[in-house]
Amino acid sequence: MSKLNLNAHDDRILNAKEAEVFAKERKGFPLRPLRLIKSSSSLTLIGLAFLLIMAVTASAQRKPSEATRPVVVMPAQSLNDLKEKLKPGNKAEELIDSAGMELRVAVQHENNKTGAAAELHDASDDVYYVLEGGATLVLGGRLETPKEVEPGEWRSPRIIDGKTFEITKGDLVVVPRGTPHQRSTANKDFTMILIKIYAEPLKPGAPKPTLPSQKP
Repeated sequence: MSKLNLNAHDDRILNAKEAEVFAKERKGFPLRPLRLIKSSSSLTLIGLAFLLIMAVTASAQRKPSEATRPVVVMPAQSLNDLKEKLKPGNKAEELIDSAGMELRVAVQHENNKTGAAAELHDASDDVYYVLEGGATLVLGGRLETPKEVEPGEWRSPRIIDGKTFEITKGDLVVVPRGTPHQRSTANKDFTMILIKIYAEPLKPGAPKPTLPSQKP
């Protein structure tokens, strides 16, 4: 008795007699229609091809992001004019429209300012670049009797176990979020660029956290 050639019957379902012969040769193993096996393989190949096409299409559609706003280039003379404009009081002026961005950039001037509260920001880093004059900073340690004046914004009369630094023109200071810091400009005239970097973009139209010199 000749054996069935499986490859020869890929394209049809076995008839009853062939199925009986095949079942005997298989010694009781259940018979699976060959058309079903072929259909399953075809569906697998179609699925793989579909996934490949989708991946190629997604790759072809991806492109670089676009600028969220115009660039800002401020010549030295414009920056100097702004410094003079802010004198002699304790003032700050923002240099960019920061809505939708994770940062604010401002020029800040202080003259003989004492008694400022110590600060700690839960969700923003501070960068100072001294343009003119000097200031005394206390950094690190911990806040004494901290009070949350705005969400994530802490204030205290003073810092415990902080380190004192004297900063002057040309110095750069980075204050990571969560770091207590306090600044004094007693008997000094001080101007800096202040850059605040936030954990989340500032929402357009939402109230912005106030800068230190904007507080009453």
